[in-house]
Amino acid sequence: MSHELSATAGDHAGDARPNILLITTDQQHHSALGSVTPMLDTPNIDSIGTDGVTVDRAYCNNPLCSPSRSSIITGEYPSWHGCWTIGTKLEEERTFLGDLLGQAGYQTSLIGKAHFQPLASTPEQTSLEAQPTLRDLDFWREFHGPYYGFDHIELARNHADESHVGQHYAIWMEEQGLTDWADYFQSWPEVRGDERQHSWDLPAEYHYSTWTAERTIAAIDRAADTDDPFFTWASFHDPHPPYLVPEPYASMYDPAEVEPGRLEPGELEKMAPWFALTQQHDPNFSPWQETPHQNHGFHSHLTDEDKLRKDIAVYYGMMTLIDDQVGRILDHLASRGLAENTLVIFTSDHGHFLGQHGLVAKGAFHYEDLLRVPFLARWPQRIPAGSRTSSLLGLIDLAPTMLTAAGLDVPGSTQGVNQLDVWTGEHDTARDHVIVENRHQPTAVDLRTYIDGRYKLTVYRGHPWGDLFDLHTDPGEVNNLFDHPDHQDLRHQLALRAIDTELARQPTTYQRIARA
Repeated sequence: MSHELSATAGDHAGDARPNILLITTDQQHHSALGSVTPMLDTPNIDSIGTDGVTVDRAYCNNPLCSPSRSSIITGEYPSWHGCWTIGTKLEEERTFLGDLLGQAGYQTSLIGKAHFQPLASTPEQTSLEAQPTLRDLDFWREFHGPYYGFDHIELARNHADESHVGQHYAIWMEEQGLTDWADYFQSWPEVRGDERQHSWDLPAEYHYSTWTAERTIAAIDRAADTDDPFFTWASFHDPHPPYLVPEPYASMYDPAEVEPGRLEPGELEKMAPWFALTQQHDPNFSPWQETPHQNHGFHSHLTDEDKLRKDIAVYYGMMTLIDDQVGRILDHLASRGLAENTLVIFTSDHGHFLGQHGLVAKGAFHYEDLLRVPFLARWPQRIPAGSRTSSLLGLIDLAPTMLTAAGLDVPGSTQGVNQLDVWTGEHDTARDHVIVENRHQPTAVDLRTYIDGRYKLTVYRGHPWGDLFDLHTDPGEVNNLFDHPDHQDLRHQLALRAIDTELARQPTTYQRIARA
């Protein structure tokens, strides 16, 4: 599906500074697009790749929401920007991508999920994204930013019917006439339990994906009406669990027709011990627990196949609901004559397990299913339509790439690289490796992965085990070569390269201007 780009170029096509529209999902498997999985209906998102470039090997730099999202707006790894895991806060007193674009005349806005701050608040780490502030609607009626470099924000924090609903989304539901909106969500502080399954009684017109699209369109209009360029982040919350979505999306896909991932016999025996524990009914993960806060994924992943199939069917329904809303945004860009001069980027903050390797959702399991993300970019007359690249990309590359597209200098503190010349076809590659961090406990669960054009090496802090996969001969990552006697030279070579990257990725905040 194309959105008639050239027919509505308008006066903005001659502006040297492009608009920038970043569209993200939350926890989307890289195959969860119709262009990859034909039974899945996502024509609007797919059109971004049809009219632009598809990046086949895009990776998050941390497979958890807060660190990954913080890397997007800083261009830095979590070990540098400080939001090292979920449940921690990104420091506010620093310069972000939105600040730099705003100083250059861009109107900057974030609509949807932020998740730069935790669900708890302490004197040391105060959080606006915690209760009771989340449901203090009088506060949110007055507060729309600035927030992490964005001049204008409209936020919601919940997934599905979670109790931490509130913020601007709740205000919008009231304005739409849904005065009993709280009845569709779990109560706070008492949680009713998991009484809703798969089909949500909330009408789709009040869903947060609908809200995200509507308010994104409003943010675009505010900038367009002043002729200022805009940087708008449309941050969709789904297809993140719980697997709950309104009709008709909840029943749109037949569970019998979806294809869950599989666990190959014996494949986890060569992995870190906590992998195999996921296949027990009552596993003991206490050796890797340093704080009171549980590691994501450290629980039994044993799932009834009928339930897994239904979960995947609803996961697909969540994607189609998002796609319908992305279509509204893209159509509006075209109708306003903005499409020709807008760089549109679509991706996700990290991936998701749909049964692959016996796993569901996410955790400290650095398979491609969790680390790779869908990635599409469109910029008419700059990015060739229908192009494709297998060049490596990390989400830390988004900030320097967007700054370059806007004609701005990239700060020395940025650790990502500019990918624009790869997207336009001027260069074949911008980087030869990607690094993924995952420090979920201070020391006990701290792993790092080095990925190059063929191999993937993962090491675990303080532990002797590791992962080594040949992604050419073993794309399903079933055969861990880390301890294989025939691959020790390869392991040592990759380890040396990984150490070298640790030196190479050190940022340089200032240029050296004197001998001493």
